[in-house]
Amino acid sequence: MNAIAEPVAPVAPTTPDPLDFAERQDGRFVVYEFRGKTFRLDREKARAKKDAKRVINGPRTPELNVLPLKYPEAYRIYKQMKANHWEPDVIDMTKDCTQWNSGALKPKERWIIEMGVGYFSSAEGIVGDSVLHAIEDNLTAAELKHAVLRWIAEESIHMDSLLHIIGSLDIDQDEVTAKFNDIPSIRAKNEFITRHMPELKRGLDLTVVENQRKFAKALFGITQVMEGTQFYGLFAMILSLYRQNKMTGVGQMFQYTLRDESNHIALGRYLLTELIRENPLIWTAEFREELRAFMREGVALEKDFVRDCLPEDGVGMTQKEFLDYVDYNADRRLTSLGLDPLGTVTTNPFPWLDEVIFLKKEKNFFETRVTEYQTSGSVKNTAEDDLV
Repeated sequence: MNAIAEPVAPVAPTTPDPLDFAERQDGRFVVYEFRGKTFRLDREKARAKKDAKRVINGPRTPELNVLPLKYPEAYRIYKQMKANHWEPDVIDMTKDCTQWNSGALKPKERWIIEMGVGYFSSAEGIVGDSVLHAIEDNLTAAELKHAVLRWIAEESIHMDSLLHIIGSLDIDQDEVTAKFNDIPSIRAKNEFITRHMPELKRGLDLTVVENQRKFAKALFGITQVMEGTQFYGLFAMILSLYRQNKMTGVGQMFQYTLRDESNHIALGRYLLTELIRENPLIWTAEFREELRAFMREGVALEKDFVRDCLPEDGVGMTQKEFLDYVDYNADRRLTSLGLDPLGTVTTNPFPWLDEVIFLKKEKNFFETRVTEYQTSGSVKNTAEDDLV
């Protein structure tokens, strides 16, 4: 027996969606139409906006819009900086306070910490102010300014970390101030690196090649000489103490600071490379030698500072190794920009620093707080050369 077919309900006529819209190509335009309106989007105009972007001397707009994105490497470095975010006040200083007040540290070890705090209390301020007024103010591409603003924010975190150290250890603030005012090697380093900054802060005509060189030299001085070379000797001393389980809270903050500096060095090198690509008249043989001379002077001043920090060898710390480390870093910065090295130190005297800086070695969970993190989805550092 055949089944009786169910009656089929009539299909109601469809009502056109009032929001339906049509999209079509019309030469250089993409055309959208809906509700009686037509929008013609000019793709070539958008491409022209991207092509007009420049490190300097590009169009200035009232909005900080990174689109269209022309410098993706700056955005990658920005994301790396963001992934490495940390806060000083989550670092436990209890053990440091006990060691600082109990006589557990030798006088030379206390002196290294005091010199570190004294120097960086001025140096980080110099970097932050110079990056804001001499570098960021003169950049015109939004994504470059965006990355540099993150850099400035990190300098504020570093200043905060110094206040955390000073407050936790109850170090006399007047004595800290006196160190960067009265110790000749600290004062000489600070005066050296700020030599060309005031002119840039007043606003230069960067269409003039000679002024473009001044801007390039400022980039080089802040990121490759100061952050990339002059910071590293002292960081290595403090991290040597950290490695010996001394002043671990201070060491942890300097560890994170140095990891940030790696991003700043990479960003500075990228800005400098793009600046020269867009303005090739900058890159004369004479200017390249001027940068090498600038680094040479910075190295000499840094070695004076290292000798003041470590006037005699300590446990696991020899003055010669730190002096060699200054030479090693200086030549790394120079050769990364295609410049000839100054010396012959080609081997890192402190290979363990990669492990300390980039957190490759797992810590005992019960001995340290879990602040060694990068946010999920971030690009992990595997070696210092990934960035610097």
